[in-house]
Amino acid sequence: MVDAALKDGTADRRCVFEVFARRLPDGRRYGVAAGLGRFLTALTDFRFGDEEIAFLRDRKVIDAGTADWLAGYRFSGDVRAYREGEVYFPNSPILQIEGTFAEAVVLETLALSVFNADSAVASAAARMVSAADRRPLAEMGSRRTGEWNAVAAARAAYIAGFGATSNLEAGRTWGIPTMGTAAHAFTLLHETEEVAFRSQLDALGDGTTLLVDTYDIESAVETAVRLTHGRLGAVRIDSGDLPSVVAAVRAQLDALGATSTKITVTNDLDEFTIAALRAAPVDSYGVGTSVVSGSGHPAAGMVFKLVAHQSPDGDGWVPVAKKSAEKATVGGRKQAGRRLRNGIATAEIVRVGGAPGPDERTLLVPVVSHGEVDDAFLGVHGVEAARTHHRGAKAELPVDAERIGRGDPAIPTLAG
Repeated sequence: MVDAALKDGTADRRCVFEVFARRLPDGRRYGVAAGLGRFLTALTDFRFGDEEIAFLRDRKVIDAGTADWLAGYRFSGDVRAYREGEVYFPNSPILQIEGTFAEAVVLETLALSVFNADSAVASAAARMVSAADRRPLAEMGSRRTGEWNAVAAARAAYIAGFGATSNLEAGRTWGIPTMGTAAHAFTLLHETEEVAFRSQLDALGDGTTLLVDTYDIESAVETAVRLTHGRLGAVRIDSGDLPSVVAAVRAQLDALGATSTKITVTNDLDEFTIAALRAAPVDSYGVGTSVVSGSGHPAAGMVFKLVAHQSPDGDGWVPVAKKSAEKATVGGRKQAGRRLRNGIATAEIVRVGGAPGPDERTLLVPVVSHGEVDDAFLGVHGVEAARTHHRGAKAELPVDAERIGRGDPAIPTLAG
C-alpha cells in the first residue's frame, strides 16, 4: 500500500485511523484496554534498518523510492487513546492515529498485535479479580505462551489487578512484584519429602510456601507444620477436588496449631473455578494458562480502520466508512465520553465531532503529539498509573458488571 500510495501521490494525504472492537467476546460485560505503554515504547523505536529494507527490495515488495522512504521513517503524527487500564465496550475508539497515510498505515500490525493480545489478557484477568473477591492472585502462565508474550501477559494481568507474577523478566522490566513456589521436581529430587522441605526451609525460612500434593497431602501438611513448629507461611495445593481438599487442609492446619499458615491454590484455574472456590478457605490463587490465553478468547477482536482523510485540495476532512455486510464502520474522527450518574456509568457515548458533555468523563487523551510520545505512559510509572486508573474505571461500572456469567455489555454504546 505504501509503495502504491507513494507512486500515485496519496501517501502524504493526512488520515485518521481508529482501533476498536466491534463486539465483546460472547457473554462478556466489558473489556479492559491494555498495551498502550508497550505500543508507545515500540513506536519510539519503529524503524526500518538496512537488512529489513534489503529483504523487501530482494523480494520485489518495494522499489528504490519506497526503500528510501522507509529508511527515513519516523512517525510524526498524533495519537489519542483511552488511558491504559480503561474499560471499553463495543465500538469504543480506544486508539486514534492521525498522520499521513503512509506513516500511519504501516503501524496497523504493531497496534493490533499489542492491543489484541494485551487487552485479551487484561480483560480475562479483571474477571478473575472480581471472582477472587479481594483475595490476591498471582500470574504464573509463562510456560503456556511465547517467551516474550509471557512478559507482556504478566504486565497486562498486573494492570487488571493481579498482585504478582512468577515471570522475573516482567519484574525487571515493568516493576511488577514477583513471587514463586517450588515445583514438584524439587520434592522428587530428594530422597524424601521431609528432606526436600528441610532444604527449602533452610534456604528460604519458615515464611516460604511448601507444595504439599506431590505424594500424600495429609502427611505433607503434618511434616510441614512439624518442621516449622506451626510457623509455616503457606502451603500450595495443585491437584484434586479443590473445595474439599482445601477445607480438609484448613481443618488440619488449624488442628495442628498452624492457624496463621495460608493456603494458595493453582491447578488450571479460571474465573469460573475461582468463583466456585469463593466459599472455601483459600487465601490466594495462582493462575497460569487461562489468564495468558485470555480465558478462551486469546485476541480481543480489535480492528484498525481508516475513518477520515483530508480532501485532495487539503481544505477539509472527508469521513470514510466500509459498507461490508456485518463489517460496516462509522466514518469520521470520533470523540468518546462515559456518561455518569452519581459516579456510576450509564452509557458509552461515541460521537463524530463535538466534545463530551458535562455529564461525561472524557475517554480519549493525547499520548503522542507531532511524533513526541508523552512519557507519562511509559515504563514502570506508566504501568502503575494504568493499574490505578483501572481500579477507578472499574469502580464506575454498575454492580452487575462484576458478574462473570453470560450477559450483555454492562452499559450501551450510543451515538452522540
